[in-house]
This record gives sequence, structure tokens and C-alpha cells, in this order.
Amino acid sequence: DAGWALLRDGGHVVLLRHAFVTGATDPANFDIGNCATQLNLSERGKQQASRIGALFAARAAPIDHVLSSRYCRCLDTARIAFESEPQPFAPLDLLKTDPAEKAAQMAAIMKEIRGYSGSDNLVLVTHLENIEALAGVAPREGEAVVVAPDGDGLKVLGRVTF
Repeated sequence: DAGWALLRDGGHVVLLRHAFVTGATDPANFDIGNCATQLNLSERGKQQASRIGALFAARAAPIDHVLSSRYCRCLDTARIAFESEPQPFAPLDLLKTDPAEKAAQMAAIMKEIRGYSGSDNLVLVTHLENIEALAGVAPREGEAVVVAPDGDGLKVLGRVTF
């Protein structure tokens, strides 16, 4: 409940792992612009995303805006949960394997988080690997991690499971 108290107060950044998906890895013919070539939300994932949105509303957790990985499973999680079109934000895509590209991605996400000063909550819908790299925790699918800048990294203020 500590996580919900933070979200009700607003002004926080939320790293939300996408909801449940249909498999374990993207197909070999993966194309960022074509959902048919990606892992997608399962029926359970769609229900989970709907529950995420319902709980944000029921718990009066205000949302300023939603940024999302360009992967369909993240965009769809955001669309279903928050009933609006998220802003695609490429740095939230799965982390690159090239160290320089990965570092640039992480820096862009951290810049966004450090620069946030809204009174409501900023939601970033992304992937397990990204949240692990940013916050040092491994959320389940559809789990929210409330974070704040702390030195060069982030500290976890709370977690909410759906």
C-alpha cells in the first residue's frame, strides 16, 4: 500500500513492465512497426492491463502522461490501462546489445526521469531488462515500480503489483 500512497500523492515516476504476453521471445522476423512480428499481450495480459487502469482510477492515482516503448505489448498495455494514446519513446524499447547504444538509451531515460517535475505521475511503460538496468529490481509482468533519482541512478520508493 506504500506504493499506492505515493501514487495518490502524485509527482512520481512509475516504471511499468508491460502486461502478460503470449510467449518468451520475439520472432526472428521482428519488425518494430508490425505487431504481427512481435510478442503481444495475451488475453490474460489484456485483462491485467484493464485492471491496472481500473486500480489507478479507483485509487485516485493521477497521471500526467504516459511514455511507452514502441513495442506493441507496451503500447497496448498503456492504451488499455490508461485509455489514451501513449507517447512512443524509443529509449524505452528493449535495451540494445551494443554497449554505446545501451548507454545512450539509459542516459535518455534518466534525463526524462530527472527532468520530470509534474504534480501528477509520469508512467513509463517498458521491459524487464530496462527496469532491471535502471532500478536494480525485477518486476513481474504488469508490476509498477515507483522510482526517484538518486545520485547517478534511481532508488525504488515502492512497488505495486496487479
